[in-house]
Amino acid sequence: MTSALNEGPFLKTCPISGTSSASHEEEFSAKEIFVKYVLRNKMLWYIALANVFVYLLRYGVLDWAPTYLKEAKGFTVDKTSWAYFFYEWAGIPGTLLCGWMSDKIFRGNRGLTGMVFMALVTVATRVYWLNPAGNPMVDMIALLSIGFLIYGPVMLIGLQALELAPKKAAGTAAGFTGLFGYLGGSVAASAAMGYTVDHFGWDGGFVLLVGACLLAMAFLAPTLRHKQVVSQGREALA
Repeated sequence: MTSALNEGPFLKTCPISGTSSASHEEEFSAKEIFVKYVLRNKMLWYIALANVFVYLLRYGVLDWAPTYLKEAKGFTVDKTSWAYFFYEWAGIPGTLLCGWMSDKIFRGNRGLTGMVFMALVTVATRVYWLNPAGNPMVDMIALLSIGFLIYGPVMLIGLQALELAPKKAAGTAAGFTGLFGYLGGSVAASAAMGYTVDHFGWDGGFVLLVGACLLAMAFLAPTLRHKQVVSQGREALA
């Protein structure tokens, strides 16, 4: 009887524990998380597509700045090098400011913050494009402003990807949006800008860049109410 009493609870609890573990693994399988919470997450697709155009603007300006400033604006090699340098380093304070504004001013609304910064990037890009040759200071300020502003949305899209997916799918979501940015934006930027400039001149190239800004904002717009998606998704996996 003692043996029966000792074995009884063990026999009753072991199958239950095993069933619970199996159920847990089945519920949170990698395939289900990837398909349900990443591939079927429309908000992630929106920001992934926005990332393509953010990266297109970022690298379209960065990669072609030396050639554009020399050919269209008459910059010397030294001035071009300094402009290139300022463009990259301006992104550090710009990213910090963007993150602070996203938290404190826009109350965690990453989509709205990104749209505001991309709108300002659009203005700076137009100044960079339309400023007549012979005004190097204006060109330098415009290029510095683009660098200051563009890295914020780059950072926010990665952060927003983490917030739009449940925590168990956060890494996959960030990789998903990053893949779109690198392949669709950075890799395609040189080819797209090169082809456009060859066939339509610098004006055509800047129409492409301004269009990229507008499309980035268009794809960020549907994510403005993303907080509801976050809370529902995390509760589903809680």
